Amino acid sequence: MNNHTALHVLTTAAMLMSACGPSDDAPYNDSITAEELSTDLHYLAGDGMRGRLVGTPDIERAADFIASRFDSLGLEPAGADGSFFEPFDLAWFSVAEDNTLTVTGDGFSGRSRGLGEDFYPLNFSATASGQGELVFVGFGIVEPAFFYDDYTGQDVSGKVVLVLDREPGVDDPQSAFDGIVTANASTGWRKALAAQARGAAGILFVRDVHNRPAVADFAQAASNYWPSSPRRIERFTLGIWVDQIRIPVLQVSAALAERLVAGTGRTLQELAAASESVSGLGPIDLPGPVVSIRASVERHTAPARNVVGLIEGADPVLRDEVIIITAHHDHNGVDGADVFNGADDDGSGIVGLLEIAEAYAEAARDGRRPSRTVMFAAWDAEERGLLGAWYHAERPRFALENIAAVLNMDMIGRNEEVLEDGGGRFRGLDVQTAESNANAINILGQTYSADMRATVEGANEMYGLELKFRYDNNQSNLLRRSDHWPFLQKGVPALWFHTGLHPDYHTPDDTPDRIEYQKMERIARLVHRTSWTIAQADARPVYSLELRPVTAAGDGR
Repeated sequence: MNNHTALHVLTTAAMLMSACGPSDDAPYNDSITAEELSTDLHYLAGDGMRGRLVGTPDIERAADFIASRFDSLGLEPAGADGSFFEPFDLAWFSVAEDNTLTVTGDGFSGRSRGLGEDFYPLNFSATASGQGELVFVGFGIVEPAFFYDDYTGQDVSGKVVLVLDREPGVDDPQSAFDGIVTANASTGWRKALAAQARGAAGILFVRDVHNRPAVADFAQAASNYWPSSPRRIERFTLGIWVDQIRIPVLQVSAALAERLVAGTGRTLQELAAASESVSGLGPIDLPGPVVSIRASVERHTAPARNVVGLIEGADPVLRDEVIIITAHHDHNGVDGADVFNGADDDGSGIVGLLEIAEAYAEAARDGRRPSRTVMFAAWDAEERGLLGAWYHAERPRFALENIAAVLNMDMIGRNEEVLEDGGGRFRGLDVQTAESNANAINILGQTYSADMRATVEGANEMYGLELKFRYDNNQSNLLRRSDHWPFLQKGVPALWFHTGLHPDYHTPDDTPDRIEYQKMERIARLVHRTSWTIAQADARPVYSLELRPVTAAGDGR
């Protein structure tokens, strides 16, 4: 970092730390109790809520419960039309009949392939046709924050672009693309928008074969992507995202892509390896084939609702800035007789949110409002891709530049426990016992703001929790697996308070009777005190990518 940035950060951190010592400055902090957390959680994560699955009456009941509590506390509605609800549309998809891919030119017969025969449409594709010569553009990423552009400023008007899945340096902890955390820039629909903005007639995705083997049975992969029977849990995305896409988007087999690139005199493996660039590959024409594609995907809409309320700040200047305290209220529903109660994930965060909101409401009634505004948000559709939080980050109630900090609670009720045979859900996490984490909580997102870390450390002097600053650069992808992530991507300082995964994670055994309520009380109090400190401080936390050390994956971050 440069000297000016370093001085600014050190000064800001000092100002924040001066306000976050072990005092009783966070009013009604002791009103947050294990008993009240337990009462609320046994209701919210009881069998009667049937797992709070997105798109069902069960999630509606959970949202109504949270809104009624916000109302009874006297919070100000922060949603649409004077309500506590922030509605948004989820999109889900089904495949229609008319999907074809035709290749003409040397070595190609010009016959029309059908779905599953070397291609299938991706669900965010428009229902549209496109035709053109081919151009290869590496990973197809344009990310100004990383000074990276696979198009190198060129347009590809009238061309069909071939792009690789994922991103450069996908297994490199030193990668500028968020280390080994999957970067937001590598999201498929974002690549499609980048191609569309540069005039592409369509986009073909192919597996990054230089990093992992080609799919052995492509027809089966197509069948898995578009199953003949409805899924128990539907795949959703945001309507405001897919509504922007107007071009056809297909996944193609590595075998077909190999033939498409043959005119360059290089193999797909060689072109893919050449795409590992620090600034972007640039378009490479693929002479010979002309591709005609037709994608036919039916888009459907399902309603969703965030629940938002606030306590307006007392300071006439600082009240225009906001701290957002968050958790998510959805989970994974029921499967036959099994209820996925989601007590820890994330009933624990929601009841912590309610207790913190109550502390602020009691303080406001006592004439002790925070200087900055504090908003309380229960996000919908987190389990489906952080969609409620993403919607708010795209359509914020307060301008992004006025959001001082986001404090997210997701799974704050257990002890992290990773078994030797835990499976893919625990990929990248060290084996560890629940006992070893009995007093621990993970703080994620801290590498984006030294000030936020300093504030939490100061607030924790009252509680003596073992703060573990790890997982910001970890193969588990934990950093991007909860609702702080959209705000980090928008340049907002954001932290995730997380006691860690455990064997009951995403199983019917995640029930209220297994929660560590005394520990959760201390964590909720920590989040409350941290938020109050930020709300009262003269200076806001600083967000800076320049301060992020890119370190080895096993360093405990």
